[in-house]
Amino acid sequence: MRTMLKAGIAALALTFVAGAAQAQEKLSIYHWFEYIPQELLDKFSAETGIEVTMDTFDSNEAMLASLKAGKLGSYDVAVPGDYMVEIMIGEGMLDTVADGELANFGNIEQQWLDVPFDPGRMHSIPYQWGSTSFSVNRDVYQGDINDTSIVYDPPDELKGKINVLDAQGEVMLLASLHLGIPQCSTDREQLKALDALLQAAKPHWASFNSDGAKDVLVSGDAAVGMIWNGFGAKARAEGANIEYAYPRQGYVVWMDNVVLLKDAPNRASAIRFMDFLLEPENIAAVTNYARYAAGVTGVAPHLDPELASAPESVPPADAPAGTFVAVCDQATQEVYDTMWTRLKK
Repeated sequence: MRTMLKAGIAALALTFVAGAAQAQEKLSIYHWFEYIPQELLDKFSAETGIEVTMDTFDSNEAMLASLKAGKLGSYDVAVPGDYMVEIMIGEGMLDTVADGELANFGNIEQQWLDVPFDPGRMHSIPYQWGSTSFSVNRDVYQGDINDTSIVYDPPDELKGKINVLDAQGEVMLLASLHLGIPQCSTDREQLKALDALLQAAKPHWASFNSDGAKDVLVSGDAAVGMIWNGFGAKARAEGANIEYAYPRQGYVVWMDNVVLLKDAPNRASAIRFMDFLLEPENIAAVTNYARYAAGVTGVAPHLDPELASAPESVPPADAPAGTFVAVCDQATQEVYDTMWTRLKK
């Protein structure tokens, strides 16, 4: 009887321990706003039993500041842009994904495998990629929109009706392209010209708004909106009579990536989530929702057919190549930060 009682207690204890272990399976995500369908997170939880929580940010810089202010160690994965991955690696904020940890690693498209911001993909996987330019309300302005002057030296019809992303890297890169100067320039005259351009343009801007960039175009509160191409496509689908520009001076291209954060409290869950997103059907669900492009092979059969012809996704034949945001040296970045702070006041 005593033996049976002991065996029963032992079995109960094992059941409790197993249940506790299962209850501890969690995943904490730090993600861009309005960028992943809830149905996909629900699918991941259903397949794995892992409970998912997610907080959102509206710019790469806001994400970095939050993590540096004490949130590192609270999240398992984050979704920074290309240049921000490089910065985070330099800051020692990312963990390394060991060889063989991701069963679906071979699904990454070759062009996104050995990338400059994370050579060999030691810390990240591709998520979505796209462009940043601006959309213009054609009810308000019928002229040529493929010119960065629309944002930085606008015609009278558009003055005071422009929303600019609250995104330092993209706003300043687009301004540099407008002036025809290199990113991260150390030339004092070029830096003065960049600062002067931004300060002169500021009175013509109605707002700095990233998370509402789509809504202000749909509502008509803005006639011009600096915007990511997928977000622009969503605004057009919601009824805004807008056209996405591919300015002749150039535009921004980017890739967002899922990174494994240092001191992730649920590292095993993070690896499972990254592997889940490397399955074509799953990452295609993100593309169909967000209207960008994936960096994974085999997604085409799972995509909405209309994506292939969406004007926000298909640059015209005469459009220039896009430009990635560069990581400046510390001294130059401090100058850029000073300009940005003045601009936001």
